[in-house]
Amino acid sequence: MTEKDNQTEEKIFEAATEVFIEKGMDGSRMQDIADRAGMNKSLLHYYYRTKDRLFNAVFEMIALQMMKKFAPVFDANTSFENKIRFFFSEHISFLQKNPRLPAFLLNEINRNPDRIRKFVSNVNVENFWNMLYTQHKNELDKYGITRENIPQIMTTLVSMSVFPFAAKNLLEGILGQIGLKFEDYMEERKTFAADFVISGLKNMKK
Repeated sequence: MTEKDNQTEEKIFEAATEVFIEKGMDGSRMQDIADRAGMNKSLLHYYYRTKDRLFNAVFEMIALQMMKKFAPVFDANTSFENKIRFFFSEHISFLQKNPRLPAFLLNEINRNPDRIRKFVSNVNVENFWNMLYTQHKNELDKYGITRENIPQIMTTLVSMSVFPFAAKNLLEGILGQIGLKFEDYMEERKTFAADFVISGLKNMKK
């Protein structure tokens, strides 16, 4: 691809991501994306012939961006506790920049579960669990964590940072009644959630 093609594709991806997150797959039109990208619809169709093809490309790009963001979690030289702290800090920061993303992903996963199944099928989850357990066997044994309950730990971590954004409108109303701003609450949550999880893990064997 030429430099011009790369720039055009970047503009399409940026515009498509914004429109899909705002309106979802069903509510978005190719004309909306073309208008947001500042180009005519025929050029958009030249690069991506259908809305479904463009949506699949955007969905996979978002998922890959999130995975790359958390690559340091795979660093064998980082303790399990520090990985937990890193996860909450980086994941919440990522969602603060993309607050509509959780609702978008949950909606699209429910709308087309085959898409996420296809994506997950390309990820060797078992290798990830085994690697994490091997890297931190002594720490995990101390907490009473086995290979079998690592998925419970992982889904707990993700839900603790994702849920406030998925329920942002509701949570803002509740927090507002006690004088808390959502952004301040989420900044505090980066540390609170990590401390809460680590404290809970330390008590698992008691």
